Amino acid sequence: MLEQFLNFDRDLLIYLNNLGSNNWDFLWLAITDKLTFLPFFLIIIYFIYKKFTTKELLFILLTIALLILFTDQFTNLIKDSFQRLRPCRDDSINFLLRSIDVRCGKFGFFSAHAANSMAVSVFLYKLFKSFKTLNYFLIFWVIVFSYSRVYLGVHFPIDILFGLTFGFFFGSIAYKLFNRFCVTS
Repeated sequence: MLEQFLNFDRDLLIYLNNLGSNNWDFLWLAITDKLTFLPFFLIIIYFIYKKFTTKELLFILLTIALLILFTDQFTNLIKDSFQRLRPCRDDSINFLLRSIDVRCGKFGFFSAHAANSMAVSVFLYKLFKSFKTLNYFLIFWVIVFSYSRVYLGVHFPIDILFGLTFGFFFGSIAYKLFNRFCVTS
């Protein structure tokens, strides 16, 4: 059963990765780069600044920083424990993938990009419940940002799914802890 599931994961990666085109690779490389979204994050910080007190702003930024630190380090721990090679490092599959010049770490289970983006997005989504436009963009961003990792051949779909699940869980916990220890307006 597990072997069938992993074969499906492998076949799905090959299919999705090969849907790509050299003409669009530059876009997906930009999307996967965390710095691409810096202007978006600065806008979010501005919204936080406008909606919350200075003390709350500092707690929110601290919570986001700790959330990213925790999810990133936890995913590294899991990667080192499972030691599942990334598709771009796995000689049994990488010849079936499109060759895209991307930095490729050694282990990929599970995706820190997916976990971090989902955790922060869930936290912000809950923080800005009534700001629908921002929340739709957060959902869109997580999906596209996470898919970029499959498109580039650096993660299997299951790496992304586990990362998203982990990020959702800990983003929700971070929001609950934030509400418990910091009174919001």
